[in-house]
Amino acid sequence: MNLKYLLYHFLLISLLTACAQGTASPPPTGAAPRTLTVMTHDSFAASEQVIQAFEDANNVTVKILPSGDTGSALNKAILSKGNPLADVFYGVDNTFLSRALKEEIFEPYEPPILADIPDAFKLDGSNRMLPVDYGDVCPNYDLAYFAEKGLQPPQSLADLVNPEYKSLLVVQNPATSSPGLAFLLATIGRFGSDGYLDYWENLVANDVRVVNDWESAYYSEFSVHGGTRPIVISYGSSPPAEVIFADPPIEIPPTGVITGDRSCFRQIEFVGILQGTQVRDLAEKWVDFMLSTAFQEDMPNQMFVFPVNPQAKLPDVFARFTTIPVETAEVNPDEIAAQRETWLNAWTQAVLR
Repeated sequence: MNLKYLLYHFLLISLLTACAQGTASPPPTGAAPRTLTVMTHDSFAASEQVIQAFEDANNVTVKILPSGDTGSALNKAILSKGNPLADVFYGVDNTFLSRALKEEIFEPYEPPILADIPDAFKLDGSNRMLPVDYGDVCPNYDLAYFAEKGLQPPQSLADLVNPEYKSLLVVQNPATSSPGLAFLLATIGRFGSDGYLDYWENLVANDVRVVNDWESAYYSEFSVHGGTRPIVISYGSSPPAEVIFADPPIEIPPTGVITGDRSCFRQIEFVGILQGTQVRDLAEKWVDFMLSTAFQEDMPNQMFVFPVNPQAKLPDVFARFTTIPVETAEVNPDEIAAQRETWLNAWTQAVLR
């Protein structure tokens, strides 16, 4: 057996061993970029330069796949189980978390940065769903209206049924709106599954108005934007958004947020690696990227959500004009999964009958 044959034999065995162990050499310099597909809800947004930096650092082209609202996007991911439409899914929140985990479409991954994320955001002990951001759905109110009327703004959910606030509140239908569902859950978390319907019946008696979506509630019904209702269900980040988008510019927001006595429901959004991805290494890098300070600090101005990474700094307008609730209304994700349809049907009968 000559030396040339021995060398060839050694190289062949080494190659077969590497393949069997699933290892792969890094792409050679100048290799064409690979593609990473990220399925998201339609509200996903990120700065072009931030995404470009990730692409350049990893020799990858990122394809964002908007797939409807959270529920619709998750349905598409479930229906494509075994042959995924994407490599990563971003946008499952705690109202859909149990369903997403039950369907077993995600692979576990524990990024190094996870150790620094506060435990309050870690709702999946299997690390298939990793927290990325959070936002609070709360009642917002028109500061000028209450000043002109000499009326104290409501301080809690309980206040909203008082006679002085009759015909002032507009909410979204929880069957058709994400903030509407979050507000329904806030009332369940605050008043209990045996008391929330009584609360809603009192809201109806106080002439609450129900519309189908956030846009209609905020931009058509809310008095800040020309409507007749000075209290609306929106986000804790709405006041800084008012400043950012004001035309002409304004120095302070025209709205306030009711955060007292568990008046808000906290939505936490997650990212997960879809089972069957062919680019697992890139998927892991994307998860790492979404938890990095570069992405986390970009999110507030893009999606008006808050970073879970405690090292990420908020933009000044958010730091100045956002009130973070001391305590939020809580409902267990498993209970949400089990009772969502029952609660919605009962709400419909009580409120829309």
